[in-house]
Amino acid sequence: MHPTPSFTFALALGLGVVSQLVARHTRVPSIVLLLGAGVVCGPDGLGWVDPRSLGDEGLFALVSLAVAVILFEGGLNLDLNALRQAAAPIRRLVTLGALVTAAGGALAAHLFMGWQDFRLALLFGTLVIVTGPTVIRPLLRNVPLRTKLGTVLEAEGLLIDPVGAIVAAVTLQLVVLEPGLGTFTSGALGLFARTAYGTAGGLVFGFALVGLLRFRRAVPEGLENLVALGGALVAFELCETLVTESGILAVTVAGVVVGNMEHRVARELGEFQEHLTVALIGLLFVLLAADVRLAAVFGLGLPGLFTVAALAFLVRPLNVWLCTTGSDFSWRERAFLSWVAPRGVVAAAIASLAAAFLEERGVGAADSIRALVFLTIAATVVVQGGTAPLVARLLKVRAPGRENIVILGAEELGFAFAEALARPKEQLLFCDANPLHCRQAEARGYRVVWGNALQERTLARLRLERARAVVGLTPNNEVNHHFVGEARDEYHVPDRFAAVGRQGSEAATRIVRKQESRVLFDAPKDVERWNVRVRHHQADAVELLFGEVPSEPTSRTEPSPVDEDPDPFLLLAVDRGSETRVMFEDYEPQAGDRAKALIHRPERAEALAELASLGWIPAPRAEGEEAESNGG
Repeated sequence: MHPTPSFTFALALGLGVVSQLVARHTRVPSIVLLLGAGVVCGPDGLGWVDPRSLGDEGLFALVSLAVAVILFEGGLNLDLNALRQAAAPIRRLVTLGALVTAAGGALAAHLFMGWQDFRLALLFGTLVIVTGPTVIRPLLRNVPLRTKLGTVLEAEGLLIDPVGAIVAAVTLQLVVLEPGLGTFTSGALGLFARTAYGTAGGLVFGFALVGLLRFRRAVPEGLENLVALGGALVAFELCETLVTESGILAVTVAGVVVGNMEHRVARELGEFQEHLTVALIGLLFVLLAADVRLAAVFGLGLPGLFTVAALAFLVRPLNVWLCTTGSDFSWRERAFLSWVAPRGVVAAAIASLAAAFLEERGVGAADSIRALVFLTIAATVVVQGGTAPLVARLLKVRAPGRENIVILGAEELGFAFAEALARPKEQLLFCDANPLHCRQAEARGYRVVWGNALQERTLARLRLERARAVVGLTPNNEVNHHFVGEARDEYHVPDRFAAVGRQGSEAATRIVRKQESRVLFDAPKDVERWNVRVRHHQADAVELLFGEVPSEPTSRTEPSPVDEDPDPFLLLAVDRGSETRVMFEDYEPQAGDRAKALIHRPERAEALAELASLGWIPAPRAEGEEAESNGG
């Protein structure tokens, strides 16, 4: 069978998607399945996927553009606010750490592989500098780490990718040139030029994209994602054309700029780029794994394994301990950072491009270098990625047990609900896609994550693996039940509550109950109406005491004419003993329970009468006191 270019591309893409689907269900590292699919279906296996059918130039262009998109998406996902909390260790890891890894990897390859030309060994060292977000992010999803530790791993993985690519490109030029002072000087100048030009180009294109996306007249609705994608690829190719190997840094910087500035399509852009990245990662790994000859990998023998072992168990710990000296990381956290450094798709892509470059110039070690990099990827992903949960548990660096309550919807009702829970603010985390709402939450002292809560990268930033409860508190029934459903299916959050609006409440209630979640509050409520009431100081906070439900119906006052659809009160939370619980629809109160509620001020009489008919009366300590509004 001789695969055509279109067949190779389509099958590689399909295998990538299926492999990641299986990985998500089985919680096996996706790279393991992707590498396996590439090897089994490649020329050394079934022969269905032949990267060479794309042509050297076609494969080079595809790999380059795919890496550009992956790093642009990685930049979109990098939270600068979290980055500032561990700026010094991250800065050292991507500078000093890169040098330590390159030198240590080169020395290991020189000693164990017997490469007498130290330039080839140094090339290998630079190729394995990178770790990469494509393997770190799934690891963080499965292993709940302390916030600062997780931030360092994620930021290092993203920021070191362009650094490693640039250093590898400079080293690649040194390999094919005659050694000497002029060669070294040229390499140093090339490194500086690529870094400076890539950074400047990324800033220019990033701010230009933000400017376009902020104005609806500039970019018609529905074309924003294509403009961002096209802009990223143009930035990459233009920078590459002017200064080779500067484009990879440019797209990373542009992604960070676009991802951390306000514009009207932040949520849609993140979703589009994330989906595209997942497809491209699968495609690349299958193609690149199929392009590696198994004979070359097996031919490395024990020297290859010793080289990888030295890189993982000697060079990485030395790197981490040097770069975290003087920081507030404990020895346990430093030990975990030392253990975890799996390589990803960027290392594979750069290695394949470097091997092709060397083959064109007749350098005989091209296959060995590529095979050694792929052995490093496979070994670090399987060993380090596979044992990370156990190591985190042994070193006691996992995040504290489930104690957070995550509230989707940072508006006035959400703030009143949070106050009713009477929990420390560090245990409450808001999420909202509206930057204004996020700023309001921060002004009140709450932690908040800006983003679309139905998007994987936002869910990862919410650290739902640490949540004991999630609350969907937006005016949108569908968003609420999708959010709590994701929390149950992907993160196994034990307590889940979804607000249900009064319109379409029967269908929404059925969905929530089918998810084994609970309807928030004492009954379906109009969330937007209560947001407006609290905002306009029309809702009073009261404390109620549960006694006995009257045997005869309490006399009811006539409904107030202020609203054709009266909704006079809302029960937020209930205290039973020393425990405060979220109020939900089927809650069965007991004598002595104390509830915190909101009452619509113009319907106060109707609200108190209806509450009394349910067994709730004003708590004794509240008698004679004026209830305070939650709207301020």
